[in-house]
Amino acid sequence: MFVPDVSTGTDRFPVIDSRVPTMTDDRTAEANGIRATYDETETERVLAFERDPGEYGAGGTAAIAQNIEGYAMLKVRPSADGDELERYYGFDMALDHAGELLGVSPHELPVPDAAEDMGM
Repeated sequence: MFVPDVSTGTDRFPVIDSRVPTMTDDRTAEANGIRATYDETETERVLAFERDPGEYGAGGTAAIAQNIEGYAMLKVRPSADGDELERYYGFDMALDHAGELLGVSPHELPVPDAAEDMGM
């Protein structure tokens, strides 16, 4: 549906893009039916993903963890408290593996601002 813009003589189309993450604060983000939550424990920084079942496909979880100092390799897990599946130096590679676990492209994963600097 378009809405004519009388003042400029053009048509305006509403743009709704579910790929653009919705940030509720700097530690959470949501897009494409995936919710990302960043948290820090005494020993780790953890970025956890949860995919809702429904129109986006099967549900699931994945997590990326790094030591609290932020200099060690990233660990990919099936959940925030799950066993380590693999380690990566780069955040992009860890996101790729997390995307595989969730059945989505890594580009579809929302990343909260607080987690942007994870990786070596």
